[in-house]
Amino acid sequence: MEKYSVIGLMSGTSLDGLDIAHCVLILENGKWKYTIRSAQTLLYHHDWKQRLAGAPALRGIDLSLLSKEYGRFIGKTVLAFARKHHVRPLFIASHGHTVFHQPDKKITMQIGDGASIAAEMGIPVVCDFRTLDVALGGQGAPLVPMGDKLLFSEYTACLNLGGIANISYEEEGERIAFDICPVNIILNELANKLGKAYDSKGHFARSGKLNEEMLAKLNVLPFYRVKPPKSLGKEWLTKYFIPIIDSFDISTEDKLRTVTEHAAKQIGKVFGHIHSETPVSVLVTGGGAFNDFLVERMRSYTQANIVIPEKELVMFKEALIFAFLGVLRWRNEVNTLRSVTGASHDSSGGCIYLAK
Repeated sequence: MEKYSVIGLMSGTSLDGLDIAHCVLILENGKWKYTIRSAQTLLYHHDWKQRLAGAPALRGIDLSLLSKEYGRFIGKTVLAFARKHHVRPLFIASHGHTVFHQPDKKITMQIGDGASIAAEMGIPVVCDFRTLDVALGGQGAPLVPMGDKLLFSEYTACLNLGGIANISYEEEGERIAFDICPVNIILNELANKLGKAYDSKGHFARSGKLNEEMLAKLNVLPFYRVKPPKSLGKEWLTKYFIPIIDSFDISTEDKLRTVTEHAAKQIGKVFGHIHSETPVSVLVTGGGAFNDFLVERMRSYTQANIVIPEKELVMFKEALIFAFLGVLRWRNEVNTLRSVTGASHDSSGGCIYLAK
């Protein structure tokens, strides 16, 4: 039996906060098992939200400074978490916060400087998981499917309802995965216009009226006709998705209703393409799993069994999986699959900073 105590970190595109999870990962008889020992989400204060949201517009030197400062912030935050829970992990596995993701230009950048985290913590850090895959011609995303494959194989598919919805499942003996559509990154932005951080349980969306014209325009965006592997970045949203929403002079509630319907329809369409000899079961995690109206609308488009697990796994599955990807990198084993990203070959992605 081999056992690894790791803290996994995730900061998503929806800017909710920094997810911190202390995980124990065990390899026994060729099979991986996990336990989430303790976890919390550190909500970003307004200042950090603004700074991270504005990062893509910064000059090079200012972006570099922000990455260093954010790394120090992460290090101090995780150090406080570790002391509170009396944890000294083997290492920290940090996704960072995505600023650019344009794999067609061989560009992906997640800030939160790993060296700065290591310096604050005095503990090794594994980070920068996406860069190698992009250099190998891959999308650099999604990376979670390796964890889905090895930690959650009892489900036909795993769906993450984060800033962007993504899914992974087995097809003809290979794991495939891809981004489906924007979810919380848009829903949260619209909820902000109503003075809320997010649309709790989808109440505002439920009260709105579906705009069929907007729905039709969103559903015919070219991205939805592209075959996997494929991934979405904020640049795509800014160029194609948000202008459609902004072009309609309707209430924010109606926009929430329509975007929710759009997401449910696109997700349901993907479920319909999953080939399985047994009834399709889908593990659903991420903040969107708490959006009752979204889940209700998803169920209306599919016969699949949608499984929403305990709250802790819903909230911290991505942090858990980045801890696991860090373990695979630590062991110098494959943690990124070419069948998922389209890279020239599988790889073991991530930089390792040794604090001492």
